[in-house]
Amino acid sequence: MILSLLLSTFLTVFIAELGDKTQLATLTISGTSNKPLAVFLGSASALVLASLLGALTGGSISTFLPEVILKTLASLTFLIIGIRLFRKSFITSKNEKEQTGIN
Repeated sequence: MILSLLLSTFLTVFIAELGDKTQLATLTISGTSNKPLAVFLGSASALVLASLLGALTGGSISTFLPEVILKTLASLTFLIIGIRLFRKSFITSKNEKEQTGIN
């Protein structure tokens, strides 16, 4: 049972991390240094620490909030972030068109 949880967590985080800001930052730093192993160790350590904080916080919060409320809060947070990014992309696109004179 724990192996399936480990595997599903690994796959979820691995897929979620592909192409995100962390990976792009790691790629950029590695490309500007001659020490890719040091960049890997720093990046991996940061991801492990952030994941540890998330797991501990989630575990602590789950002791007094039901799972359905936690999932609802997480879903609403992602929805709000998505809406804000979506709106920002239209505002940026509109501003770029105004600056270049394209209608």
